[in-house]
Amino acid sequence: MLINEMTKETKKLISTGSLEIDRKMGGGIPFGSLVLVEGGPASGKSSIVQQLLWSALEAGETVALYVTEQTVHSLLKQMGSLGLDVVDHFLTDRLRIFPVAVHRGDIPDLKQFSRHLEEQFPSGVIVIDSLTTIVPSSAGDQIKDFLSECKNLCDSGQVVICTAHEDAFGEEVANRTRSVCDAYIRLHVNRSGASLLKTMEVAKIRGADMKTGNILGFEIEPNRGLRVIPVSMARA
Repeated sequence: MLINEMTKETKKLISTGSLEIDRKMGGGIPFGSLVLVEGGPASGKSSIVQQLLWSALEAGETVALYVTEQTVHSLLKQMGSLGLDVVDHFLTDRLRIFPVAVHRGDIPDLKQFSRHLEEQFPSGVIVIDSLTTIVPSSAGDQIKDFLSECKNLCDSGQVVICTAHEDAFGEEVANRTRSVCDAYIRLHVNRSGASLLKTMEVAKIRGADMKTGNILGFEIEPNRGLRVIPVSMARA
């Protein structure tokens, strides 16, 4: 099963579809979690969250996805190229995709954006890719209020997954954001010759069913999506 249910507590976990990655995540992402996936350019942030939302859709959940760097068509095509075909889910309205246009210099209305997130109920999973371009980097109070609204959604049982660039915010705001989140996954990318080798660091997952792991090496392959590789290769 892609989403595991704990019978007495009806506790559900979102799986990545990979047993090795799930083990590093302590079994998966618990519902009711605010998740931050952070990393530099080309580190695999979008691919990780796409794998999670695909697994949720395959298990019968509904998903609302906010994207800032893709159109609906380009997203569906890109996920299909990774072997994550979500077209049927999109056509049946179980996957709602909202392209968010953010122009340079504009400060988005985060209160209005929060209300839009609330309107997606009963979507079990909400993905924001990426927080970097939606949330103004200097507005610490706005970020705090926005994350509080996201936490309220998680308290009702939803999962909110956000990606962010590793240098998106100042140190104080970044530390506050990471501490508020229930799950924090940090991605790194290293160049080895002509290849980019990626690692995933599972910093924390509150409420994980098993002990979380530390470092996992992975690659993103056409038609296969995520492929686990030895950490020694990723660190080479």
